[in-house]
Amino acid sequence: MPLIRNGGWAHDEYTALTDQAPLAEGPVLVSLTRFHSERELLLARNQPLGVRLSSAQSPEDIGPGLHHLSLVALEFPTFRDGRGFSWARLLRARLGFLGEIRAVGHFLIDQLAFMERCGINAFDGDARITPEALAAARVEFRNVYQPAVDSRPTIGRLRAKAHPVDWKP
Repeated sequence: MPLIRNGGWAHDEYTALTDQAPLAEGPVLVSLTRFHSERELLLARNQPLGVRLSSAQSPEDIGPGLHHLSLVALEFPTFRDGRGFSWARLLRARLGFLGEIRAVGHFLIDQLAFMERCGINAFDGDARITPEALAAARVEFRNVYQPAVDSRPTIGRLRAKAHPVDWKP
């Protein structure tokens, strides 16, 4: 599948491994189960490491190894499953994860801008997901209602700034 990272086409340097596959050289992407069972071995390799979470697995389940990871891939099994949005925001806002957050699976072009607002900066989807589609999605909604991990002011904040209330004690 094509990979988009930070708005442009990117080479995926990670080898996605099944739980039974032998450990490959270089950066690897493993399941949460494999990460827990081989944690010390994987971290001792001193290579970029990623963990893939199913939509039912919280990033908090990664535990103290989170800040040793360079990638967390969030699975979107269907475009109707929005848990990945919550997991991305949790990773950025509460857990302070600074690495790549990659959306993997089934999502829609209409969701791209919202995914970015939650902290997702890489997309591994189908051929319809292109850098041009991402750029168009970014400008489709000029104003936002909900706060997110990006710095865009909400409509409520913009209204308050435009029409400040004069409070008198």
